[in-house]
Amino acid sequence: MGGGIYGAVMEEITLYTGLSPAAFFTIAGMMVVVYRIVSAMFVGPEDYNKPPMAASIGTDSNLVNKYLNLNQTTTTTPTQMGDMTEQQLRGFDGSDPNKPLLMAIRAQIYDVSSSRNFYGPGGPYAMFAGRDASRALALLSFKPQDINGNIEGLGPDELEILQDWEDKFIEKYPNVGKLVAEPTKTEQTEAQQQ
Repeated sequence: MGGGIYGAVMEEITLYTGLSPAAFFTIAGMMVVVYRIVSAMFVGPEDYNKPPMAASIGTDSNLVNKYLNLNQTTTTTPTQMGDMTEQQLRGFDGSDPNKPLLMAIRAQIYDVSSSRNFYGPGGPYAMFAGRDASRALALLSFKPQDINGNIEGLGPDELEILQDWEDKFIEKYPNVGKLVAEPTKTEQTEAQQQ
């Protein structure tokens, strides 16, 4: 009886697909491999074998909450950081998931934690996190030498582009502080004496 079912299935595969059973199963196997590879591009390895999103809605799924922001209890008001030096800002580059993800434009510090998939490690703008990216944004540059707050020498077009970026940040992200200059050795000595 088992040979009869097997033979019937093989005939049906050939009849419906026009392929030999070997070709059909080879293509089906390749489709599964391609699906797994492409899926891995969009889902973190820790979420790969979890149930589909539709089945997870309403549960405590990190994947759903991460991308759809369904867990409203995780949204907290951003912590005001106050004045901060560039060196201090670098500690908020996303390498520590327990710290907010910060970025500065024109010395104004913004909490971009809500867009960790863009500015966090592995994101397309990760190189800007923990830095003042004014010059790079104005020049639309990803060059490491442009990732700084120096806007001297920029033309009106670049300054307009920077203003557009700043307007987007003001609208989307909370301002949590301001960049200040590193203290000079004289200022450090005076502060220690007091």
